[in-house]
Amino acid sequence: MGDGSASESTMLIPPWLETLLATTNFFSICRSHEDAARNECNMYCVDCNLDEAFCFCCRSAEHKDHNVIQIRRSSYHDVVRVGEIQKFIDIDGVQTYVINSARVLFLNERPQPKGGGGGSTSKGSSISGGGGSSSTTTTVSHICEICGRTLLDSCRFCSLGCKVVGIKKNRDASFMLDGGKYEVKEGEFHEGSTKQQQKQNVHHLKSSPTSTTTNISKTTTSRRRKGIPHRAPLGS
Repeated sequence: MGDGSASESTMLIPPWLETLLATTNFFSICRSHEDAARNECNMYCVDCNLDEAFCFCCRSAEHKDHNVIQIRRSSYHDVVRVGEIQKFIDIDGVQTYVINSARVLFLNERPQPKGGGGGSTSKGSSISGGGGSSSTTTTVSHICEICGRTLLDSCRFCSLGCKVVGIKKNRDASFMLDGGKYEVKEGEFHEGSTKQQQKQNVHHLKSSPTSTTTNISKTTTSRRRKGIPHRAPLGS
């Protein structure tokens, strides 16, 4: 039972995402490039799945052709741009925010603000006392199913981390994109294609130039001019 549950969680949650959420060295100075201009560790490699962030110089040297996500910071909390993360996972149900003209979402749960947190009644609502004659006016806020943080929209989770917890708890959500893939690399064959299809594609690529050359040669031959005609000699 335990192995089956773990396998199901792996299908719903990509392993690299949990590693990303557990990474703690974001925005530290890269020890390999301390003297470089862009030495802040604010990048994470989806392909390598290591629990370490790295800087721009490391990316150029070690992750040039890899899928890399850049982590940003808002109010001392780690965020990622929606345009970057949604290439790899389904972020449905997670609250997004617009910060510096870019739509982002938070990686992990944040501490609740003082005096707030988890209430189902928003500010400005009035609740009557025990008189019974006055009416009750309440406005129910959207809250995170895991940590109870008040949300702006009708979302289920405040962050990717809370969605991970929700999936493990209820198994009624997923990070898997349509088509059963977490990520798609440009220029690569899809995981659903068979080896035979791949061989056929390669064979087609190899045979195309030959067929093109044959067609060109046939066209050239058909258009080749005949010899210069000679007029018959005049009779005497």
